[in-house]
Amino acid sequence: MIRPYDSDDADARWRLKRAFETAMGDTDDETKAAAYDAKLTGDYRTDWLAWVRRCTDDEECLFVAERDGDLVGYLFLLPERLVFVWDAAVLNEVYVVPEYRGTGVADDLMERGLACAREQSLPLDRLVLDVDGENERAKGFYDRYGFTRWGEMVARNL
Repeated sequence: MIRPYDSDDADARWRLKRAFETAMGDTDDETKAAAYDAKLTGDYRTDWLAWVRRCTDDEECLFVAERDGDLVGYLFLLPERLVFVWDAAVLNEVYVVPEYRGTGVADDLMERGLACAREQSLPLDRLVLDVDGENERAKGFYDRYGFTRWGEMVARNL
């Protein structure tokens, strides 16, 4: 079942977020892995859950996949009030626990996310996301949904 996130999901949602972040740092790049691991503090958890609450207080933009009473994945769109960040709907994160990958959970989440994005009032009629160039599974998933390269994100330390 795919449903909107609610505040009762906070602990389970944090476990999924932590798994997502840990997977992002699961790389041969030890510096990247250390950076992702170091940020997952108690303060980060508190601040992140407060941000999630602010994002979802007045808009359904975070959806969870539930199987047998457990959360097994999520899809997080930025709320419509932030569409001018990229002039488009923004897929902030999507994650499915490994044992549910390949079972249709990600497809169910993506369909719900696309439906939500289509309801947003957007300057550009598109959904954008940032994907790790080394994550072949994710790139294949997004390719199936018709995502194409649209610019390139760069970053620097502050």
